[in-house]
Amino acid sequence: MTYEQFLSAGMHIGMKQQTKDMKKFIYKIRDDGLAVLDLQTIENRVKIAGKFLARFQRIVVISRKAVAWKPAIKFAEAVNGKSLTGRFLPGTITNPHFPGYYEPDVILITDPLIDMQAIEESIKMRIPIIALCDTSNETVSIDLVIPINNKGRKSLATVYWLLAREILKNRGTIKQDEDFKMKPEEFESEEIEKPEREGKKEFIRSPTRYRYAGKKPGGGRKLLSRRS
Repeated sequence: MTYEQFLSAGMHIGMKQQTKDMKKFIYKIRDDGLAVLDLQTIENRVKIAGKFLARFQRIVVISRKAVAWKPAIKFAEAVNGKSLTGRFLPGTITNPHFPGYYEPDVILITDPLIDMQAIEESIKMRIPIIALCDTSNETVSIDLVIPINNKGRKSLATVYWLLAREILKNRGTIKQDEDFKMKPEEFESEEIEKPEREGKKEFIRSPTRYRYAGKKPGGGRKLLSRRS
C-alpha cells in the first residue's frame, strides 16, 4: 500500500494522550494536540509482525472492542486462525477444564488497555503477545508493538488486512500482493464508534454480532523475549 492509502485509512492518527512507551513511535504532535504516528514505522512493524506470525499455526486474534470484531474475524478466516471477540472469559487459555479452552501459539491483541485479561493469561502461559497499540497504550507486557490507530474502523480493517496478506506471503500461500484476493473493505466493521465520554468508549452495535471464527490447526510453540 502507498502512504497515501495509509493516510486515507487514518492509520497514523493517535490520541491526545501519549504514554512514555509510545513516544518513540510518534512523528509529531498536531496543533490540536493529537499525536501523529510515523508511517514508515507502521509499515515496518506490520511486515515484521507478519513475518513472525507466519511461523505459527495456532494464531488467536482477540478483541473486546466491538469496532474490531469483524476485522478480527476476517483476519482469522484468512490465515486459518481463531478469533475471540467480545468479553474474554477467564480461563480461556489457562484452564484446560474450561469449556472454551484453547491453547494458542501466539496471540494478536487489538487494544492492550481493554484486552488485559488475555494479556495476563498469555504471560502466565508464556505465549508471545503481538499488539496493536495507540499512543495512549502501555506496552510493558507486549512482545511486539504495532503502533497504529486502534480505534478507527478503516484503520483496523486496513491493518488486519495487511497483516493477513503479509502472513500468507511469508507462508508461501501467495507469491505476491496481487494474489491476495480479499479487499480491505471486506474487513471493515459496521460498528460505529461514538466519541469518548469520561474516558470510556461506547459503540453503536449493528444487528450482526461477531463471536468466534476460524479453525483449530495444530502446530508447535515458539517464544519471543519479553520486549517491544
